[in-house]
Amino acid sequence: MSTFVPARRVSDISISPSTAAAQKARDLRNAGKDIVDMTVGEPDFDTPETVKAAGIAAIRAGETKYTPVNGTPALRDAVQHDFRRRLGLDFTSSQICVGGGGKQILFLALMSSVEAGSEVIIPAPYWVSYPDMVIANGGKPVVVKCAEEDGFKLNPATLEAAITPATRWLVLNSPSNPTGAAYTEAELVALGEVLLRHPQVWVLCDEIYDQIWYTSGSAKTISAVVPAIADRTLIVNGVSKSYAMTGWRIGYAAGPQPLIDAINKLQSQMSSCPSSISQAAAAEALTGPQDFVTESVSVYRERADLAVARLNAIPGLSCLAPDGAFYLYPCCAGVMGKTTPSGQVLTSDLDFVIYLLEEVGVASIHGAAYGMSPYFRLSIATSTEVIEEACKRIEKACSLLK
Repeated sequence: MSTFVPARRVSDISISPSTAAAQKARDLRNAGKDIVDMTVGEPDFDTPETVKAAGIAAIRAGETKYTPVNGTPALRDAVQHDFRRRLGLDFTSSQICVGGGGKQILFLALMSSVEAGSEVIIPAPYWVSYPDMVIANGGKPVVVKCAEEDGFKLNPATLEAAITPATRWLVLNSPSNPTGAAYTEAELVALGEVLLRHPQVWVLCDEIYDQIWYTSGSAKTISAVVPAIADRTLIVNGVSKSYAMTGWRIGYAAGPQPLIDAINKLQSQMSSCPSSISQAAAAEALTGPQDFVTESVSVYRERADLAVARLNAIPGLSCLAPDGAFYLYPCCAGVMGKTTPSGQVLTSDLDFVIYLLEEVGVASIHGAAYGMSPYFRLSIATSTEVIEEACKRIEKACSLLK
């Protein structure tokens, strides 16, 4: 019998830690364990009714066939409208691509541009998939740690030091998963000044959370505040987070047409096109009433304020308030070296999240998965009652440490 041997691009990468943690929480719950799951990066709200109605109407109208590879004209028009309204950016229809989620667009952007020896700068803490996406496409992730005292954000000096002649991309995720940190206009201008000195470096902006925004003003994107680098910037977004449409699987991007053409070429061989029904729903989300976004963000902000206050009151933990998104990234340095009731000494954030899971049934994700320790990530895309219960259990777990 022959044995299947996966290609190196598969064996060189790992399963997403957030996906694995969420599955472990589900498995434990299915086994009858009392688990408070704080791992899932998915809105607990339902898709808005107007958006669901648009999808149903598309089915009834027979809009169930293949669409253009780069998305329906209606959805591309909606993306143009959204970027113009919120970011002040004008793109032609041919500068926009549509795919099966923002994650697919990010992967295709790297696939179309990264080769052996290409370096991609990834500020840490980072979304868990970035390094593996680079590795899967033959590139080299260059992880740059961004300290908590800098708000978990990349500064110009650190960026300058990381750039080499082989640097192909800088990844900017704002607001960030896992920290919720977002770049201000002044910070983007400062990074842009560095990038202007290095024309070989393109900017991959993952802005999937940019409407889940807690600070004053609104989200800024680097190509708007530094127009001179717009011709080497790709802005990736989607409807999954802001409109609670994770299962609809629609993401999109806008950027230089040669890059968009390359992404579309790959997609034509990969999936032909995204779901026609989902595209109709996404177009409605972007152009229809925006009350859902305003109301859900208000709820997320209340949850964040509650959780940050509760966590900062627990001895051994501390937590920065996020600028956006629906995650918290508490520091657990104060419990490192302490001993659990079973006699185990906590030596890492992985030890700590396992302790939380086993001792009090709180599922979270260790900071090392995001490139920086000792931290852990909590999702607040869940009810206030669940957040209160999780914080109560975490407080209890920390009180039992010696």
